[in-house]
Amino acid sequence: MNAFLISIATVALGELGDKTQLLALLLAVRYRRPGTIIAGIFVATIINHLLAAWAGTWVRDHLRPDLLHYLVGVSFLAVAVWTLKPDTLDADEAHKTESRFGVFWITAVAFFFAEVGDKTQIATALLAARFGDPFVVVAGTTLGMLLVDGPSVIFGDRLADRIPLQWVRRGAALLFAVLGALVLYDTLARGGSGFS
Repeated sequence: MNAFLISIATVALGELGDKTQLLALLLAVRYRRPGTIIAGIFVATIINHLLAAWAGTWVRDHLRPDLLHYLVGVSFLAVAVWTLKPDTLDADEAHKTESRFGVFWITAVAFFFAEVGDKTQIATALLAARFGDPFVVVAGTTLGMLLVDGPSVIFGDRLADRIPLQWVRRGAALLFAVLGALVLYDTLARGGSGFS
């Protein structure tokens, strides 16, 4: 349960103000089909985060435990710093959503590619490496993503002006920093063996 709840909180906070949230807002305003857009986000997130969790689990299984623990801890600290930088949605990315396919496929494809290399995808890989339970992590990260992007799609641009994104980014950065510090502390306290 710990991995599930931490995964929800980590990705939900990391997603606030993220470029994929901005993409969700853009799609909501443009197509006004919230159910279809949320379904596309769900499918894209599941596939993207399963790949990320698989990568994180592979790293966990193939690196020496002490090296893995230091890598995870330092990576969480790096994501904390990255979270402080505001995301923007490139105008070209917005135009790539135009297609002869339906709204579901436009959303799924655009969201999948926008999430590649994104901090929430990297956080998913780190959480899978940390907890070693990719399906629980993906369930949590997907729910965290939908908790943020669902209301963004439903309420559209009315919601964007009411969220203090600077403070949300700071809170998310603090969460990532705490996770990194806890992993490093645990690893050092155990003499390099870290979490199990």
